Amino acid sequence: MTMGPFNAAVTGIGQSEVARPSARSGMQLTVDAALLAIADAGLTVADIDGVVCWPGDTDNGSSFSPVGPLALKSVLGIETNWMSGGYEGPGPLTGIINAAMAIGAGLCRNILVFRTITESSARLVDRNAASLANKTAGRDSSFFWQWYTPFNVRSAINLIAMYAQRHFHEYGTTSEQLGWIPVTLRRNAARNPKAIFRDPITIDDYMGSRIISTPLRLLDCDVHCDASTALVVSRGDVARDLRNQPLRIEAVGSALKQPWSWDQISLTEMVTRDVARMMWSRTDYKPENVHMAQLYDGFSILTLMWLEGLGFCGRGEGGAFVEGGTRIALDGILPLNTNGGQLSGGRTHGLGYMHEACLQLWGRAGDRQIEKHDVAVAAAGGGPLGGSVLIVRD
Repeated sequence: MTMGPFNAAVTGIGQSEVARPSARSGMQLTVDAALLAIADAGLTVADIDGVVCWPGDTDNGSSFSPVGPLALKSVLGIETNWMSGGYEGPGPLTGIINAAMAIGAGLCRNILVFRTITESSARLVDRNAASLANKTAGRDSSFFWQWYTPFNVRSAINLIAMYAQRHFHEYGTTSEQLGWIPVTLRRNAARNPKAIFRDPITIDDYMGSRIISTPLRLLDCDVHCDASTALVVSRGDVARDLRNQPLRIEAVGSALKQPWSWDQISLTEMVTRDVARMMWSRTDYKPENVHMAQLYDGFSILTLMWLEGLGFCGRGEGGAFVEGGTRIALDGILPLNTNGGQLSGGRTHGLGYMHEACLQLWGRAGDRQIEKHDVAVAAAGGGPLGGSVLIVRD
């Protein structure tokens, strides 16, 4: 097995309960996921010599990041050669990308990567938790956010809706087409016992759901939850001797070759173009070689942009590609967000896509297992923050 430029592979995965809300603390959820991932790899805590998450301790314990690497290291007693956590980077998949680079640099043998979020519990106390309405000094003094908060932008959907409207305007994309993403993902969620929402919805249900910010509806929005997801990334020679077949990290995309904003280059691509070009330039694999796509669905229009940006369909052709749901179904040419994604499964924010990709690649996805499962792409983020990972089961 050739390990590629990073000499790194995913060797174990774990996920806590996914609840809305959970009675467990952020740390309890994190420990649950971490210990499951370590055991899944056939390792012990003593074998872990690196810990990484995103955004980590720099978010000061908010519901968006209640546990960072320093805290988890202390609780589990991990002796690290390397740790990482911070908001800057290519978005929610920063942790897995940083782990691959650290392995490639020879810093560690086994790195624990995790992402914890407790937004559902936080919203029981403060409905504005982790939203744009929850003002912070860092946000309001940012060169980026200062242009939005004075104009009463109270939610990310107010921003994303503008890009959705532009996509509709430029390419003739329709709400009926976009609606097939949440409808199809709900069908997938029905086969996922952890999913927050499992009851089926139809395209009529989608069209009947209330408009939140034109043209986006309630069913275009992801579902807040409490959960933690963890993965173990191991060095190639170590990975070959562990319990699971290594899942090779073949290539990543993390480029941002435009100003750090969402509106200065292309209103219908965001960062997806730069990320995709970088990833595909570092592998011999092509979009047609991919058997599944686990793509960010904080809002369904972002998933459409990732499909186009990664080359699974042409620019502006995303609406036609997803229409009817056939192509993106579990038995379609490109199964999409096979666990229900964040629209129905729960907003696990990044690592949830990697966790599902690994389950599928190992053939452990149960009722939602797809037939061909050797190559997967996971991508997460929107606007200026985005990253992608191409992962292969040899």
